[in-house]
Amino acid sequence: MSDLVIGPDDLSHAAVRALLSEHLEDMYATSPPESVHALDLEALRAPDISFYSAWDGETLLGCGALRDLGDGHLEIKSMRAARDHRGRGTGAAILLHLLDEGVRRGATRISLETGVEPYFGPARRLYQRHGFVECAPFGDYVADPNSVFMTRELP
Repeated sequence: MSDLVIGPDDLSHAAVRALLSEHLEDMYATSPPESVHALDLEALRAPDISFYSAWDGETLLGCGALRDLGDGHLEIKSMRAARDHRGRGTGAAILLHLLDEGVRRGATRISLETGVEPYFGPARRLYQRHGFVECAPFGDYVADPNSVFMTRELP
């Protein structure tokens, strides 16, 4: 992963669009529809969201986004490693980039919502390894037996 480059993305590249489509398909395949909180392409273009993609040359490795919830609180959205690049440190690299971006912006807290199903186990373990702890619903979320809410303070 020495050639990994993570940076802002305008969501126009076909590979990014395909990865986000795959992400939504997987979310609906693993969670009840009312518990899917993944954003579609248009929602990711909202002014309060910054989207990032991770590349190795011409190969898309993954993506992630930050939503500004106000008052120094950010939310991680659409974090995804491409299927062929899972288990290789891509997710951790993207997460570290998002955490660094939060610190750079002066945020004091970063939170996320993920699923309870076994499919989401690797993601939950990744977040825990990086200091996230379970928390109550935040922002516009409500308690949902199919959701796990996690947060961590930023330095």
